[in-house]
Amino acid sequence: MYRLKSSAFGLAAGLLWALAVAGLTLLATYAGYGVELVELMGTIYWGVEPTWMGALIALPWAFVDGFIGGFLLAWIYNRFA
Repeated sequence: MYRLKSSAFGLAAGLLWALAVAGLTLLATYAGYGVELVELMGTIYWGVEPTWMGALIALPWAFVDGFIGGFLLAWIYNRFA
């Protein structure tokens, strides 16, 4: 039976989510796509807005959020496996 390493899965999920959120924020900043979604994320992640600084603020918020979600997902998977 294969077990997931919860911390490694959490780090991967956190990195992926942080890059996705920051990328979407930059896309909203420079191309104008997804501005409403970034503003909605700003209600969850304090300080996130469609600006360059908003993308930098989004990185740690999204990393922590993705890490916790990925860690819990792997932990639950290991309990059921």
